[in-house]
Amino acid sequence: MSKKESYESQAEALLLPIVENLGFELVDVEYVKEGGTWYLRAYVDKEGGITINDCETVSRAFSEKLDEKDFIDEAYIMEVSSPGLGRPLKKEKDFARSLGKEVEIRTFRPIRHEKEFYGVLSAYDADSVTIAAEDGSQTFERKDIALIRLAFDF
Repeated sequence: MSKKESYESQAEALLLPIVENLGFELVDVEYVKEGGTWYLRAYVDKEGGITINDCETVSRAFSEKLDEKDFIDEAYIMEVSSPGLGRPLKKEKDFARSLGKEVEIRTFRPIRHEKEFYGVLSAYDADSVTIAAEDGSQTFERKDIALIRLAFDF
């Protein structure tokens, strides 16, 4: 397990009881370096949407636990936020919740000269994702998918 994965796993273990106790959902935890600064980000949600006050409540409780456990070696910025509309599907529960809904898939490399695909999520497993589109069904290997999220129109 890499240091990044270890930090994310430990942070998730600290966050999960906090979030569940509040009746929220822990969507994701990431530890990333952007512009020379490390960020520990937690994405939380709830039915009807998460508010700034909800994020603040989680942030305060999480900050206390992070100070107590102190397992991250580098300096970092901790953030708690909503996953937003462009929330990627990552976990089993994300795919289960999105079955029958329109999704956008972006691949790492072109498939038949295309890298973006839209369709209704019709099936998934640990290795593949299948969508139903106007031109029929199409199955993608998970390793070829750079991003999959719910499609939305503005």
